[in-house]
Amino acid sequence: MRIISLDSVKGNELLAKDIITSSESVLMTAGTVVKMEYVKRLKYLNIDYIYVEDDIAQGVSLTTSLELQIKDQFEEAMRNILLKYSYHNDTELEDIKLVADEIIFDIMKEPEVIYNLSSIREKSDSTYSHSLNVCALSVILALKLKVSKTKIREIAIGCLLHDIGFTYMAMDYHNLNMDTCSERELKEIKKHIIYGYSTVEKMEWLTQTSKDIIISHHERLDGSGYPFHLKKDHIKIGSKIAAVCDEFDSKVYGNLTTKMKVHEAIDYIVSQASVLFDLTVVKAFIDSVAAYPTGALVMTNHDEMGIVLRQSPQCPTRPVIRIIRNKDGEKPEQWTEKDLTKELTLFIVDTILD
Repeated sequence: MRIISLDSVKGNELLAKDIITSSESVLMTAGTVVKMEYVKRLKYLNIDYIYVEDDIAQGVSLTTSLELQIKDQFEEAMRNILLKYSYHNDTELEDIKLVADEIIFDIMKEPEVIYNLSSIREKSDSTYSHSLNVCALSVILALKLKVSKTKIREIAIGCLLHDIGFTYMAMDYHNLNMDTCSERELKEIKKHIIYGYSTVEKMEWLTQTSKDIIISHHERLDGSGYPFHLKKDHIKIGSKIAAVCDEFDSKVYGNLTTKMKVHEAIDYIVSQASVLFDLTVVKAFIDSVAAYPTGALVMTNHDEMGIVLRQSPQCPTRPVIRIIRNKDGEKPEQWTEKDLTKELTLFIVDTILD
């Protein structure tokens, strides 16, 4: 199974995963043959990518992707909790602790897990998916940093709620980019942390660590962050972890910023270690995230095209790939697998969009 954009559909692809609309109705079921006439309709419904099974993707499994598992398992629960909270009272929000506990439990079952981004995100679910991703990755980093179990839970809850302030935004922010929007729009976007903190400030069930993440996840080591321009040790460890995870997920999915490829987003985070982001957190981050997600098409330094089959837990930048086009652009007579932890002269130089 792999992800392709609708622009790459040639007809007769086999759908590998149900297409579900924002209203939770199944539009197309797994096993359906995708025809060209479906593409325009899918685009009209703001669906840009689909999961397919094809020759190239033989043996590629995304079902083990932590991101995909968490999205399937908890996204609807997140949506329901936040909707109930919006229409009822503060006690509804406390159910978020159950989601945090289950995410921690799932991760602790496989402590050496490599975080592999392999999901499709539509605008209608961006807030929920983003918060779940930030939570899961924050838990992985906190475990690597040997943070106490109590503190990990507080960090997980804070990350699930870190963007709750967007619930109170009157402005439609979904299509905005903080790099290019107007000064007025930028000021409004930045208010989400104030809205969020004001919402939870008096909730006694929520710890100070969780509250601190809500208001401080945009602070940066050099003081360039907001809202208080905190520096270095004035930023708590939970907020330092959340800052890296929030920035990474936002850049990969183009959430209020210019979209990057996964390996580009990782390079950006690394380039800002000890400048914007805590060095020890960044070290844990690069040990935890797959630079080239399973199912991604890649180019090697030998001018070969490959597809990432699986990850190497001890080396997130050196996955196992299958060569699908040789340096002459021809399909090999037989599939060839190459483990980049063993093929030491072979490197991935870029990923290919479909």
